[in-house]
Amino acid sequence: MSDCLFCKIVAKEIPAEIVHETGRTLAFRDVNPQAPTHVLVVPKQHHPDAAALARADDGLADDVLKTAHAVAVHEGVAEGGYRVVFNTGPGAGQTVFHVHAHVLGGRPLTWPPG
Repeated sequence: MSDCLFCKIVAKEIPAEIVHETGRTLAFRDVNPQAPTHVLVVPKQHHPDAAALARADDGLADDVLKTAHAVAVHEGVAEGGYRVVFNTGPGAGQTVFHVHAHVLGGRPLTWPPG
């Protein structure tokens, strides 16, 4: 999509601090981190939200989760624990409508957040 921020990052039209990349996913640092480790993982193919990603039914959701784990390992938070969050829809706080997983770690992550 030509007006999608994350599609532009995937296309390298907008700079981002890339942490990990595969043939189907891209992981980059969040510009407004909520934890010492806050990395976004997106599929390179545009899907607006997690529900659309699930409907893709081609293993892409699995690739996003595998990339999220690889990021956690790379960032040194895998062993101590990390959170993977998908916000789906405006009521859940989704503001960029290209599905993305937040990988959060590096501090205690109490539940509920806030």
